[in-house]
Amino acid sequence: MDDKELLEKRLNELYLRAFNKGFNTFSDFLNMDEQSTAANLNLQCVSFGGYESAERVVIGFGDEIESSDFPICCIKIEPLQQKFADKLSHRDFLGSLMNLGINRSTLGDIIINDNCGYLFCLESISEYIIENLTRVKHTSVKCEVIKNENELKIKEPEEKEINVSSLRADAVISSVYKLSRNETTELFSKELVFINSKAVKKPSVFLKENDIVSVRHKGRFIFAGELRKTKKDRAVIEIKLYK
Repeated sequence: MDDKELLEKRLNELYLRAFNKGFNTFSDFLNMDEQSTAANLNLQCVSFGGYESAERVVIGFGDEIESSDFPICCIKIEPLQQKFADKLSHRDFLGSLMNLGINRSTLGDIIINDNCGYLFCLESISEYIIENLTRVKHTSVKCEVIKNENELKIKEPEEKEINVSSLRADAVISSVYKLSRNETTELFSKELVFINSKAVKKPSVFLKENDIVSVRHKGRFIFAGELRKTKKDRAVIEIKLYK
């Protein structure tokens, strides 16, 4: 049984447990490929990653699940002496966490603000991280769970207007990331494009308003819709680009 089949089996088990026994169940954090697998199962569920538009999410099964029900917390990882700290990147924080022997599936997104890392993780692993993560790169750090959401400043996506030949996914992606037709086609053939968490193989699919488009190794954006047509019958669209 491969990883995809194991995931399908696990999600089906969680679904049946929730609706047969009447209590909420939750997966570990899922990446985009795993979310696509989950979406194709068409199970009644909700997803949340600790904040709106998170890339890695936990899937919950049950009746009337709220975001507060998810077993997710946010840990602030802060240099002890910011003045002497290294400039810390996402890779630095993730590498230090992996060195603790932590399973990646227990960890969600890491947001960097003012040289501090804000890690979303499962509550079950939070105490271990707080006790054992003392250094990132060459910098001594302290960790604490934050409860005040206002402390975490999540950047809003940048609104942009883009001129495209059509509303096809390949045309929009090509314009957003300034790629050639061949480069864009290759992204689809390698299954690196996801729309609303589902892997998309056909470049010809048309985007709909509020579709969330994720392109592996490139980024994410929300297709906000068509604004107008140009004199040459091209479309001017609005996107919200995550950076």
